[in-house]
Amino acid sequence: MDARDAAQAIYRAALLAADGRQRTFEWLHRHAMEPQVWAVAVGKAAPAMAEGASEALGSRLSRGLLVTKHGHLRPNSADGPFECYQTGHPVPDAVSLGAGRRLLEFIAEAPPGVHWLFLVSGGASSLVEVLPEGQILHDLQRAQHWLLGSGLAITEINRIRKGLSLIKGGRLAMRLAGQDLTVLMISDVPGDDPTVVGSGLLAAAPADRDLSGLALPGWLRAQLDGAPPAPDPDHPALARVHHHVIASLEDARRGAVRKARELGLDAVCHRSRLAGDATAVGHRLGALTREASAGVQVWGGETTVILPPDPGRGGRCQQLALAAALELQGIPDSCLLAAGTDGTDGPTEDAGAIVDGGTVARGLRSGFTAEFCLTRADAGTFLEASGDLLQTGPTGTNVNDLVVTVKMQ
Repeated sequence: MDARDAAQAIYRAALLAADGRQRTFEWLHRHAMEPQVWAVAVGKAAPAMAEGASEALGSRLSRGLLVTKHGHLRPNSADGPFECYQTGHPVPDAVSLGAGRRLLEFIAEAPPGVHWLFLVSGGASSLVEVLPEGQILHDLQRAQHWLLGSGLAITEINRIRKGLSLIKGGRLAMRLAGQDLTVLMISDVPGDDPTVVGSGLLAAAPADRDLSGLALPGWLRAQLDGAPPAPDPDHPALARVHHHVIASLEDARRGAVRKARELGLDAVCHRSRLAGDATAVGHRLGALTREASAGVQVWGGETTVILPPDPGRGGRCQQLALAAALELQGIPDSCLLAAGTDGTDGPTEDAGAIVDGGTVARGLRSGFTAEFCLTRADAGTFLEASGDLLQTGPTGTNVNDLVVTVKMQ
């Protein structure tokens, strides 16, 4: 097995360790549920989580509503009790707003005495939305485009998203006041914070009530000023919401290290989360790999990319990987894999990329220079030419990005 094969085997093991279907089934199998359960699954891992819930609950699951990204539904998603919607991500579309309206109708249709089960994973911020009066889809999409290219960390991005919504930041929980809610989460955010995952559909944070300290363009500030304030985190209704993180980045990292050791490779798991500019992080990790001894290193987290006015193709994992490839030039039997655990990287259908010592030379032979593509946020174009893009399709989980380096000698 060469370095690239090993890296991909390690990545697949990491995904399996955080699998949404299996983790949901296991949690519900261990915890008793009332005989009449109504479920809402929202996020990129929603189909897998809904499948796990259906298997665990059987006839106790009366009805369900599922909202996920276009192309992420499973072949059997519509066979059970779930009514399914596929909507826009990372930028909301008209179906995202339609799913938001349907969510409120679905809640209103529930008879008294049902037990509510929410299955929440990353992507929910874009996939389902209800806008304040006077705002339209164009306003929301403009805000999302600005946020995606701002270079802000996900915690700050989701604080702003909550300020533009009638269901985020705990507002949805207020519509279910007086009822007990069980929320199972697959976390893709630092600290596995329920107020940040999916922009806090069912959880509020003190910081959500004051966005005045954020440096934002005037037009976006005006949108925020037009939305109602977030609920108080101490509101009694929120006390009856019970959050449980069933899968996280830590699970994926442990699965990666376990697989590396099964392959007979020394493995190191870096506990600090990756953050900051993707290009700078890529250069740093590539240099570390170049100087390291033989073995495997595993990182996880979420970097950022500040987009130029006319960005090219790619995402933060591709940007990181191409920067690392510049540091790995000529290094034999070594590679770096950077990929989203959800199977997508930015607004592309690629999960990320796997680069090695020959990546830069292969792209150059096709007429591309890595430095130029990095400047244009066009890493995907280069990596397609070099043959280093990684495609997985929807994975059934979403616990942030994973970076794996393998050095065989």
